[in-house]
Amino acid sequence: MQLDSRSRSLFEELMSNPSTTSKGLEKKYGVTRRQLGYSFEKINDWLQAKNLPIIERTRQGYFIVDHSIISNYSSEKIVASSEMNIISETQRVYTIILMLLSKQEELSLLHFTSELDVSKNTVLSDLNEARKLVNDYDLVIRYSRRDGYLLEGEEFTIRRLLINIIYKVLEMPNGKVRILELANVKVAELEDLKNRLEKIENKLSLKFTDEKVETLPFTLLLVLRRVKTSVMQKSFSIQYEELSGTKEYQATEEILFDLEEIPMQERLFITLHLLTANVYWSETVVEEDFPNLVQVLEEMLRLFEKSTAIYLQNRKQLLNKMLLHMKPAYYRIKYQLTEVNEFGYTLIQSRYKELHHLVSQSTKPLADLIGRDIPENETAYLTMLIGGWLRKQGDSLQEKVKVIVVCPKGVSVSRLMFGELRELFPEFIFLDSLSVREFYDYDLEYDIVFSPMFLETEKKLFLASSFLEREEKNRLRKQVMLDLQGYIPFEVNIVDIIEIVKKHAVIENESLLENELYEYVNRNDREPIISRELEPAAANLNDLITPNNITLKKSVGSWEEAVRISAKPIVESGHIEPKYVDAIIQQGEEDPYIIIAPHVAIPHAAPDEGVNDVSMSLLRLQEGVRFGEDYLIHLIVIIAAKDKQQHFRALMQLMKLASSANDRQAIINAQSIEDVYDIIKSYSIDQ
Repeated sequence: MQLDSRSRSLFEELMSNPSTTSKGLEKKYGVTRRQLGYSFEKINDWLQAKNLPIIERTRQGYFIVDHSIISNYSSEKIVASSEMNIISETQRVYTIILMLLSKQEELSLLHFTSELDVSKNTVLSDLNEARKLVNDYDLVIRYSRRDGYLLEGEEFTIRRLLINIIYKVLEMPNGKVRILELANVKVAELEDLKNRLEKIENKLSLKFTDEKVETLPFTLLLVLRRVKTSVMQKSFSIQYEELSGTKEYQATEEILFDLEEIPMQERLFITLHLLTANVYWSETVVEEDFPNLVQVLEEMLRLFEKSTAIYLQNRKQLLNKMLLHMKPAYYRIKYQLTEVNEFGYTLIQSRYKELHHLVSQSTKPLADLIGRDIPENETAYLTMLIGGWLRKQGDSLQEKVKVIVVCPKGVSVSRLMFGELRELFPEFIFLDSLSVREFYDYDLEYDIVFSPMFLETEKKLFLASSFLEREEKNRLRKQVMLDLQGYIPFEVNIVDIIEIVKKHAVIENESLLENELYEYVNRNDREPIISRELEPAAANLNDLITPNNITLKKSVGSWEEAVRISAKPIVESGHIEPKYVDAIIQQGEEDPYIIIAPHVAIPHAAPDEGVNDVSMSLLRLQEGVRFGEDYLIHLIVIIAAKDKQQHFRALMQLMKLASSANDRQAIINAQSIEDVYDIIKSYSIDQ
C-alpha cells in the first residue's frame, strides 16, 4: 500500500513537527477539514498495514503520535524520501521570492513553472500570494518584458525579507539543497564562509546557535552578491560610531579581509546582522554594552513577579540568561530584523497562553528602552525562558488562582479597582481589567471574577465596589479566602512591620526595605499571606479641582466642544498634553461607563496618552450637552491620572459628591465659580 502525495506530505510534516495542529496543517497545505480527515484515514490504514499504532487526534486538534512511529520514520529517513520534493502552496511562494531575491538572469513564468513543476495558472496564483507577502514589507513584485519579474523597494527592507525567506526555505524539505540550486551557490563558497564564521566565534568568545550557523552563511553570500552587482543601500539609519567600536565590527572586517571594495554602509549592515545573531554561550555578559539594560530587565522581572505573585529564585542567573538573549534581540527589535518563527509563537499561544500574556504585560520597560513595541516572536522567547525557570524552581501558573476584574466605569476607575484588588490579594494572579463587553469575548483561562455588578459566568464571581473602603476590603478578603480555602489565613502586614522597626532602628530607604520584606515573606506559597496596604496619597478633591480649573458656561454645541473646553485649563497649565484631549475624543460617544451619576461624566484616557501630572478640571453646563442618545450631561470632569495613589482620595470624594442629587443640582444652578468650589471643598475632607 502506498500513500498519495498529499497524505505523504502531511505525514512527513507531522513527523518533523509533532507539535503541529490540525488547523496548522490545514492552513499550511491549503486543505479542508474533511480532506485532512480523509488523508489521516489513509495514513492510519497505511500504518496498520505496517503493524504500527494509528495516529490519534485530541479535541483541541493536537496529534498523539506513538514513539514507535517516530523511531521508524525519523526526520532523517523522511528527508531521504523522493516524495520530499512535494511542497505546499506557501512553500512555493517562499521559493518564488527566493528566486527573485537571488536572480542572476531575467525571470519569466517559464522559470517558475519549470522549477516548481506546476501549471502556469498555479504559478500565477502563487505570484499573487507572493505579492501579498512582500506587500507586508512595503515591497512590490513587478513584471516588464525587458527585465522579467523584479522585486522592488527599499534595499534595507529587501534585506529584511531575504533574512526571513532564507530561514523559511531552510525549514523546507531539502531546504539547503534548494537554496544551493536556486541561488546557484557553490558549496566551496559556503564552506569558506562557514570557516570564517567559526574563526569569528573564537574571536568573539561566543558560540552562535546551530540555527544561526546554518542561516548566516547563506545570508552573507546573497547579501554580498547583491552588493557586487551594485544593488547597495543608498542610506543607512545607523551612525558609524554606534557600531564601529563593537567586537562584531572587527569580526566583519575579518570576514571581508580580501574584499576591500565592499563600502562602509554594507560593512555596517553585516555588523548589524552579526549583532542580531542568537548565541547560546558567551564568555562575558554584555552589561557594559548596554548600561541601562540590566536595570530595565530587573524592572521587567519585578513587574512579572508582582503580576504572578511568584518570587523568582536565583535571580542573577536568570538575568544573565536574559542579557545573553537581549543583546542580539535589542538590535533585531530596533531595526525590525526579527525573524518569523510561527511554530514557536503558535506553541506558546496554545500551551502557555496565560504565561505569555503576563510576560507581554511586563515588557513595557524594555519597549521604552528600545523605542519599539516588543514583537510577539521575541516575547515568545522570553516566555519560554521564564517558563523554564519557573518549572526549574517548582512553580506553576496552573496552581495559582487567576483573576480578572470587570468594571463598567471606564479606564481610570477600572485601573484603580484592579490595583486595589491586586494589593488586597497578592497571592493571586491578576490577568486583566476588562469592560463588560471585553469580558464576554475574553479567551484566557481564569478562576475568579471581581466586579461591582452581577455577570453571567460559570466561574466564581465576587461582588466588590469600584471604590473599596477599609471595612469592605477586610470583609471581601475574609469572604474570598473562606470560600476558596475554608479558613481565613494569618496575614503579615508590611506596614505594621516597618512601624515596629522604626521604633528601634533608623531606616535609610523605607521603599527598598518594604520591597525586600515583601519578596521575603511572599517568596513561596507555603509562607504567610502578605498585605502591603498603604494609605493613598493625600490629594483631596479641592487640591485638584481648583478655581482655576473650573469653567461655567450656559451651553455648548457638541460633546467634543464640551471636552475641549473642560480640559483647556489643565492643557494650558501643562498638566496634560493636547493629545490627551484628542485621545478622549477619539473614543467617541461609545462608552456609557464614563457616566458615574445622572448628568455627571468623567471622560478620560490612558495615562500614557499624554498625562504629565495628576489633575482634574470641571465644566458646568446649565443647559447640558447630549452624550450619545441616552444622556444629557451638565457636569464634565476631566480626569488625568499618572497612578492610582495620587488621585485615589479625590476620585472617592468626587463619587460621593456625584451621588448627592442636591449637591449636583446646586453646582448646575451655581452663579459663580466660588459657589461651585465651596461645594467641592465640603467633600474635600479626610476619608
